[in-house]
Amino acid sequence: MLNTNLKHLQTASELEKTIKENENVMVCCGRMGPMCIPVYGAMERIEGDYPDVAFYDMEFDNPESKIIRSLPECKNFRGLPFTVYYKNGEVVAATPSIQTKDQITEIIEREFVAKKEKKNA
Repeated sequence: MLNTNLKHLQTASELEKTIKENENVMVCCGRMGPMCIPVYGAMERIEGDYPDVAFYDMEFDNPESKIIRSLPECKNFRGLPFTVYYKNGEVVAATPSIQTKDQITEIIEREFVAKKEKKNA
């Protein structure tokens, strides 16, 4: 299990259950390495700002994380972590490598917040 303050996913079935039960899910699949730790930290800092988003981590080297590693959206990724954003069970965005808080926030705003506001308009 990763040493973060995020909720942890350990199995593919846990991920599937999570994306079925939550409209908006962000999963960072990585290691405790220099490219991954800043992403976990950014997620921890913004988690309270987005109560409608479920924030999770998943260990990249866990065989169960194949569910993320094998996504078509991740097939050309070369750098860790693989960060995947799900809306209503579908992948709406995926990014490789280090991301800043601002980059993560921009994706959340575009894919989760703006689409919710558009739907409610």
